[in-house]
Amino acid sequence: MKALPEIVGRDEFDALVIRTDYDDEAAWQAVMADLAQTWGDDGEFEASVHLIDDPAWADLTRDEVLTAAGRDENLSVVFLADRVTMQSAHRALLALDLAEDEGLDPMYDQELIDSPLPREFRTAPAGVHDVHANLSIANLDFAEFAEAAFADPDRIYRPD
Repeated sequence: MKALPEIVGRDEFDALVIRTDYDDEAAWQAVMADLAQTWGDDGEFEASVHLIDDPAWADLTRDEVLTAAGRDENLSVVFLADRVTMQSAHRALLALDLAEDEGLDPMYDQELIDSPLPREFRTAPAGVHDVHANLSIANLDFAEFAEAAFADPDRIYRPD
């Protein structure tokens, strides 16, 4: 894996969005505009996003991003603005679960070992804040958001 810049300056309440595709600047501008929108039932919450827009992150794989972002102990999810994001009309970002499965005990966790929970799903930009906030306070878990995304015809999480 190539050396990546350290992720610095992120407030624990900021969702982390990493740009990995640099082919369409207009699409990136649209993603950033979508992410800047207020959110919540009545738009009562300000957007709080830490954007990584550095070509050093270009074309990284899911696993490379997970390794780099996983160094932040206060982070449970990272969102990628990848090629799929930039090329699709809905601009859905890839949400990646940072939880580790390494400590699973076969005696107690065999079901999870045999049928692992989803580790990624797509979310509309409007869902980034909802996902990050609820995972941060353990109000919902990653699998619940993934289930909602998989139930959508486009397989994208969209907040109500």
